[in-house]
Amino acid sequence: MSRDLNVAKRYAKALFEVAQERNLVSQVEGELRAVVEALQSASDLQRLIQHPGIDIGVKKGLLKQIFEGKVSDVVFNTLQLLVDRRREDILNVLVLYYVEIANEALGQASAVVYSPFELSDAELTQIKERFGQLTGKSIRATSVVDKTLLGGIKVRIGDRLYDGSLSGKLQRIQKALNQSQAL
Repeated sequence: MSRDLNVAKRYAKALFEVAQERNLVSQVEGELRAVVEALQSASDLQRLIQHPGIDIGVKKGLLKQIFEGKVSDVVFNTLQLLVDRRREDILNVLVLYYVEIANEALGQASAVVYSPFELSDAELTQIKERFGQLTGKSIRATSVVDKTLLGGIKVRIGDRLYDGSLSGKLQRIQKALNQSQAL
């Protein structure tokens, strides 16, 4: 599996370089996400595309019917290349690495903001600005309602979690009290 991750990283890097040459970085990201979403929503299609026993020509024909003309040549050719090289199964990971590479190169970061209720656009903008200052990057945020939170928010940027939730604060207080009692 780690070999597949390395392969996905190489494909993502090459795809990013081509997209950057053609000034299509954001467009390619959106199209890749749309392709993955389309394949995941049609699980039979995804199984068919990833099945090793199905002829490459059949797979390429299906991809051509579904995606040709609807995505850029860069994305379409990448899909075709993955099928040619029997690497269809790395598409999901390739997208994650592509987004990571693109964000790093463009000074951006993707954030997921968890809150106990739906955030307004103004609140989300304020959170993006605050974490943009904290990280020194332009933040692209999506909001997720998490009913298990009592109050406050949690923000995940990459592999970092900023926990400003009420339960997180209570846990930190408990830990501090336990440490002070140990002294």
